[in-house]
Amino acid sequence: MIEVSNISKSFTLHNQGGATINVLEGCSFTVAAGECVALTGMSGAGKSTVMRMLYGNYLADAGRIEVAALNLVEAEPREILALRKGTLGYVSQFLRVVPRVSTLDVVAEPLLVNGVAEDEARDRAAQMLARLNLPQALWDLSPTTFSGGEQQRVNVARGFVYDYPALLLDEPTASLDGQNREVVLSLIEDAKSRGAAIVGIFHDDGARARVCDREIDVTSFSVGRAA
Repeated sequence: MIEVSNISKSFTLHNQGGATINVLEGCSFTVAAGECVALTGMSGAGKSTVMRMLYGNYLADAGRIEVAALNLVEAEPREILALRKGTLGYVSQFLRVVPRVSTLDVVAEPLLVNGVAEDEARDRAAQMLARLNLPQALWDLSPTTFSGGEQQRVNVARGFVYDYPALLLDEPTASLDGQNREVVLSLIEDAKSRGAAIVGIFHDDGARARVCDREIDVTSFSVGRAA
């Protein structure tokens, strides 16, 4: 489902005389359906850079990144957007939504864009928010004013409400209490059971040990400091 082959990445610092920082070289790994792989390594090793390349936000300088047979290194923007629509989900640490859109509509959006009827999409979004213990009184409000833990639960709900075949998880339990951490780990286990291929960054050692099948130490591919 996910195949990374010999990718490299560098950054040019245009505000510092065009200096180049080499970040990664020769990075390769695969993730099968139903498998969760953790990216590990010291701070600055390039974990977040790899995640951004997997999502198509950064372009690799060389190599191949295939998600569901689409090579992101050569793909057109419209192809990457189509991949994100129905194949590749992403749970970020940070909430980025249009202001004044209700939490329920934020979570329902992935279902709506994939053709689920509005009533069903909103029902499934409500079920996911309830599972993550977000008070119903908040569902009609914009999540932009929520606490960090509440915003993270909205991100998780949005990422798991649709059954993406592949998922990227960036610290999905970082701001959560014990009860909601357990819910998120259960969601990851459910996604693995249905065959999702998952790549994640987990600084929570217990969470990583529970849900991850393997670890990829990005430090072994690091040749500089990551952005």
